[in-house]
Amino acid sequence: MARGSSGESVLDRAVRILAAFTADEPALTVTQLSTRTGLHLATTSRLVRQLTDLGLLARDADGGVRIGMRMWELSARAAPTRGLREAALPFLEDLHAVVGHHAQLAIREGAEVLFVERLSSPGAVINYSQVAGRLPLHASSSGLVLLAAAPAELQEEMIARPLVAFTPETITDPRRLRAVLAEVRRQGYALNAGHIHPDATGVAVPIRDAKGHVVAAVSVIVPNRPEARATIGMLQAAARGISRSLIE
Repeated sequence: MARGSSGESVLDRAVRILAAFTADEPALTVTQLSTRTGLHLATTSRLVRQLTDLGLLARDADGGVRIGMRMWELSARAAPTRGLREAALPFLEDLHAVVGHHAQLAIREGAEVLFVERLSSPGAVINYSQVAGRLPLHASSSGLVLLAAAPAELQEEMIARPLVAFTPETITDPRRLRAVLAEVRRQGYALNAGHIHPDATGVAVPIRDAKGHVVAAVSVIVPNRPEARATIGMLQAAARGISRSLIE
């Protein structure tokens, strides 16, 4: 595979361009892509043209660049979470119908929680998570559930690193994080009142595979009120149903 003077392959540079897009900024100019990737403007322009010819990128009427339909088609066809999402969707729909705000499904991807499905309603409480979006493991209820079940090495790595705060309630103290992870393992759920936004509470429980390993988390985001605790039982029932669907 051809490599530039930096030793980086064409594929490496193409992936850097594709990874520059975010859910908040789905369209970027070639200049913005060049700045974000650190690639020369001429190199960026050439790669964007080639990726567009392949359908992996697309051009807007105003010249902006966005992920192309072909990329969506390929990713949807072979998504590693497809079976999980299909198993979880009926239970997410039931949760969403009851809570009336947000019901979501997440997995751990390295040191972050990756949201693979979310159902929401107009006028629902604020929620920073979105499909294909990420949050730090220590900050969200889903992240805490997944981190509590992660290898000890990753837990220690997370405890040792600086923990970003979204609100005054976000866990930023290493000793508190260690204690909360132990509590999540003991009680089987995480309840984060105001950890991401003061008005919202996240409640999450683990989803397990046939061997009892935690493979995902199902959660709801509801208003920051005492009655948020009433969703724990619903979530646990949904998680059992999703687990059974994965096994069958």
